[in-house]
Amino acid sequence: MGHIHRPRRGSLAFSPRKRAKSETPRISSWPTSDEPGLLGFAGYKAGMTHVMMIDDMPNSPTAGMTVSVPVTIIETPPLRVVAVRGYEDTTYGLKAAGEVWASELDDDLNKVIRIPASSGQEVSVLEEKPLSDVRLIVATQPSLVSGVPKKKPELMEMGVGGMDVSSKLEYAASVLGSSISITDVFSEGELVDTIAVTKGKGTQGPVKRWGVQMQKSKHSRTGKLRHVGTLGPWHPHYVRWTVPQLGQTGYHQRTEYNKRIIKIGERGEEITPAGGIPHYGVVKNAYVLLQGSVPGPRKRLVRMRAPIRPRKVPEGTLNISYISTQSQQGV
Repeated sequence: MGHIHRPRRGSLAFSPRKRAKSETPRISSWPTSDEPGLLGFAGYKAGMTHVMMIDDMPNSPTAGMTVSVPVTIIETPPLRVVAVRGYEDTTYGLKAAGEVWASELDDDLNKVIRIPASSGQEVSVLEEKPLSDVRLIVATQPSLVSGVPKKKPELMEMGVGGMDVSSKLEYAASVLGSSISITDVFSEGELVDTIAVTKGKGTQGPVKRWGVQMQKSKHSRTGKLRHVGTLGPWHPHYVRWTVPQLGQTGYHQRTEYNKRIIKIGERGEEITPAGGIPHYGVVKNAYVLLQGSVPGPRKRLVRMRAPIRPRKVPEGTLNISYISTQSQQGV
């Protein structure tokens, strides 16, 4: 009789597969840039559609031809810059050295944190400290989005580009308390990294969670079809973490690199299909079309970051001939 053998399934790279601590993803690494400006943005995933465009990749088999490209619609209302945070370099890494909050803040921000009493200071206060990096604290404005039924904004930290700390502080002082739109940060044809929390699937067994094979009829006489065949050897006397078992599936923070911006628009109605986007509604603010799929379900917050390991893409605007607004529910 032949020996039944099958290698284990599922990548161990993301273990342990725990639930994300927050639905607002955290970014720990930012690329460097000599130009002063924000290095990221955030929006809400609305859905997907497709566009017809000329393939401008020089080495592509369809170069110069009209191709259909799937795109993800992300609604991007303006972000409010609410604070500036300075970091100093210590033996244990970067440590927050001080913050300066804007004088005029939205009332919705009280739903998230208690606004510091020292708000309204000048950014020049941070110049007295030995800073090594400067970042901005921004807040989303979900009350402007009809597809996301909430008013509580998300607070997040954004990296700032610049030659040195002084240029970063100068830019931070110029935008503190103001709103930043998507066109101030990114442009069409650029690459971005997308960071979001994936769709949660709850507790699932090893077959769905790790992709292991279901037991054969001879092995499943106990009535257990979707169990692993063994939890490991007798020695060592414990179950190793590499054994595929049931547990939390989905709702993990994931990063996808080098998503190309196909289009940036100001009027969301021009890409909203008849009858609205299912489970989302009408896009009313500025929007971004990203090539391919993006982690997370509809209405999930998606953060976009300047590419930290970019690849070469042609520069300039893309030649788009058609954007599908066909109804997705037969309207």
